[in-house]
Amino acid sequence: MMADSPRQRVVIVGGGTAGWMTAAALAKLLGGRCDIRLVESAEIGIVGVGEATLPHIRAFNERLGIREADFMAWTRGTFKLGIEFRDWGRVGDSYVHPFGTFGRGHGQVDFHHYWTRLKMAGVDVPPLEEFSFACMLARLNRFDVPSTDPQSLASTFGYAYQFDATLFAPYLRSLAENLGVRRSEGLVVGVTRDGESGDIASITLRDGEVIEGDLFVDCSGFRSMLLGGALEEPFQDWSHWLPADRAMAMPCRTMTDVTPYTSAIAMPAGWRWRIPLQHRTGNGYVYSSAFLSDDKAAEALEAAVEGDPIAPPRPLRFRAGRRERSWVGNCVAIGLASGFLEPLESTSIYLVQAAITALIELFPEKQVSRVDRDEFNRLIDLEYDRIRDFLILHYHATTRDDSPFWDYVRTMPIPDSLAEKMELFRRRGRVVKYREGVFLDASWIAVYVGQGIVPEGYDPRAEAADAAGLIAGMRTLHGDIRAAVSAMPAYLDYIRRHCAMADAA
Repeated sequence: MMADSPRQRVVIVGGGTAGWMTAAALAKLLGGRCDIRLVESAEIGIVGVGEATLPHIRAFNERLGIREADFMAWTRGTFKLGIEFRDWGRVGDSYVHPFGTFGRGHGQVDFHHYWTRLKMAGVDVPPLEEFSFACMLARLNRFDVPSTDPQSLASTFGYAYQFDATLFAPYLRSLAENLGVRRSEGLVVGVTRDGESGDIASITLRDGEVIEGDLFVDCSGFRSMLLGGALEEPFQDWSHWLPADRAMAMPCRTMTDVTPYTSAIAMPAGWRWRIPLQHRTGNGYVYSSAFLSDDKAAEALEAAVEGDPIAPPRPLRFRAGRRERSWVGNCVAIGLASGFLEPLESTSIYLVQAAITALIELFPEKQVSRVDRDEFNRLIDLEYDRIRDFLILHYHATTRDDSPFWDYVRTMPIPDSLAEKMELFRRRGRVVKYREGVFLDASWIAVYVGQGIVPEGYDPRAEAADAAGLIAGMRTLHGDIRAAVSAMPAYLDYIRRHCAMADAA
């Protein structure tokens, strides 16, 4: 931006995680290009029921200069190596979707092709997840940060965070305000649009104050006050593929193991989350109202939690899908105002982060460019669409027929894009590769194999390895992973030493 160019007036409507993440990032990374004002009301609550994240949040925090130990202690956070899925493919099954690779993570042919070759030859090889460093850390309840040596097995995994969402936004607010963000308390009661362009010119608060801006960021949650309300951007409803439209949330005291992973436990009409934090465990039942009433969902959750409840069950309502465009005119929607995908794979904060990153890279210099706006929408649509397919896979790849809900998702028509991916893996163990998108090969492989989609073939290049040498190498690798994981600190010991919350130190 030229030195004499005017600073952009950015107005963020809504606080919470999305609003304060946006404010902090813009202030830190584009502070010289914009004046930022965030409007929120204490009368409007936040969804915050406990957040489980993906590893990408670590890079976001680092860009903002956030020290991990301080952040974890403040938000009472724990480390997350992946997600455990119980009873999804069939009742009694359990697998971990790891943040990391299978095998050593390098080579001409992906590790699972060699594993498939031996399985098809009748060789008794350990389950695939026992060749994942992250899975073994999770199963043995151990943790340490990954090695920086790319030759080390301990470099083949990553990690994310689990934290108290009600503490995350205040943490970011303090950071953002120290960087010059101005906060206004108030309810937005009116939106004025420019009569010529149709862009948003200003918002009006209940006390009569009018706030003008050049760029408006809608972080108003499910209400989508600006994009969905004032600009009437249509919503693509995906509930026929992702029928869960309710959640019953309830925290409890921790009376079982604090684990380095989030659990997603299948239930008769959906699934139950378990997110262990330092001070409590977050629980929730995500379900479809077409198959279960709110009262029955609350009863099922109360019966299933593994500790004394701290609060009664709290209902949440939502609808899976996204706006047809997330950036219209001079209004960008971030977070729930843009779309919603259920928390099965902990993608909510990632989608906020992806939108913020794209906005920063395409930030308008003077006027909003149509080309930049179209590119933003392409990137965000791609993220939503590919995550959508990944989530549908979990439901559809099941043999369960023990309830009407599971009958429905097992037999429902699925998007062609997902059907093609599943067929490619089933035939040849091939994972569709993308240059963009959040979930890489290991994520898809974990769910495919974990839910019973085992390849009927493999990459022919896997035949180049000598069979006896391949078997010996796998045994050595299996033992090396087990030994290296066993030498790492116990999970809670690591947390207590490095990032214990203040009143637990």
